[in-house]
Amino acid sequence: MSYALRRGGEWHKPLPWLLLSLVPCCGLQATWFLGAFSGGMDVKETCELMEGQTYDPAYRDENRQESSQLFPLHDKCNASYDLVPAWINPTIVFLAVAMAGCLITAVVMTATYSKMTQRLQHLPEHL
Repeated sequence: MSYALRRGGEWHKPLPWLLLSLVPCCGLQATWFLGAFSGGMDVKETCELMEGQTYDPAYRDENRQESSQLFPLHDKCNASYDLVPAWINPTIVFLAVAMAGCLITAVVMTATYSKMTQRLQHLPEHL
């Protein structure tokens, strides 16, 4: 390839951006898994023995859909205490946006890189 194409470095190619999107993707999966299973197998036992909170079965029955949804993650012992740490949901949003940004950049770089290589193939070699 010509000097003009190499001058931009590897970051003008789509592959580094595609590979970079794997970092927030793995972090997103790990964070979601950590949040989804933060209540453990027995929520009542986790609330009372490990967290020192009262388990309110009436509240959990009324808000059953909260603990079974994919996002935002919640697993509440009662109306005021959530077993899912407060940082989980904002981290999931941040990592999803970072992953989407990397993937969008990879698509844009694919289009840009292919146009640039086509133009450079039509240039005379002495430039």
